[in-house]
Amino acid sequence: MRIISGLYKSRKIIAPKNLPVRPTTDMAKESLFNILNNLYYFDDISVLDLFAGTGNISYEFASRGTEQITCVDQDFGCIKFINKTAETFDMPIQTIKSDVFKFLEKGLNPANVVFADPPYNFSDEQFAKIPELIFQNNLLLDGGLLIVEHSKHTELSKLENFSYSKSYGGNVFSFFEKG
Repeated sequence: MRIISGLYKSRKIIAPKNLPVRPTTDMAKESLFNILNNLYYFDDISVLDLFAGTGNISYEFASRGTEQITCVDQDFGCIKFINKTAETFDMPIQTIKSDVFKFLEKGLNPANVVFADPPYNFSDEQFAKIPELIFQNNLLLDGGLLIVEHSKHTELSKLENFSYSKSYGGNVFSFFEKG
């Protein structure tokens, strides 16, 4: 994976092969950040990265100037890798090792952008629980956006607060906003 833009543009980050992850492709990530670039000044927002995995999305935000980034993942190896990479590049990334659903129930760390990249094999109920808990626990600041990455085989458009989706190959980003 590589960082697309910003201070660390073109830097490659090699994750250990033993991590249980499926990083967002560079093409999909670039398209997502083109959308976000039209909506936000990256140095003025806070980001909550759920199911953070390698930290791929968080590194992109940090490279573009975001200074309040929280990554949540339940895998110790992922958290360790994110911490090491953030330290190497001096990125302002805080990590929390936790089950994402338990973390969301606590209602901590509201953010302007919440990005969730759960396993693609989640059930419809598990996918639906993500926006439900985020909106129920006020984890999205005013004018904020929840983005859920999922496969083209998952349909989230009927969920409350769904706004729109964008497809990139087999990846889909579904966007949710406060109603």
